[in-house]
Amino acid sequence: MFKLWGKIVKKNNLVQSHLLEMDQENLSVEEMLFKGIEDLCNRFDIANPMWMRDNKLEMNRINKTRFKAQHFIEEIDFDYFEIEYIVERV
Repeated sequence: MFKLWGKIVKKNNLVQSHLLEMDQENLSVEEMLFKGIEDLCNRFDIANPMWMRDNKLEMNRINKTRFKAQHFIEEIDFDYFEIEYIVERV
């Protein structure tokens, strides 16, 4: 099970939050991640952010990353969109 937690934060307040759970359907973790970002953006009704080098480094290091205004082409009305990959420990 692939779990991705998405959060919209504005002025240090959690505005929206959703835990997305997906079955891994013959997709790589990276493909699941990009599909999850797209699904979360659709749910939050925001534009898809640009995936940059800093996002990849943060995901590899701490399993989460933030998308701020510079990651979006359109103007945003929140401070950042954060995603966190939830790793299940058994």
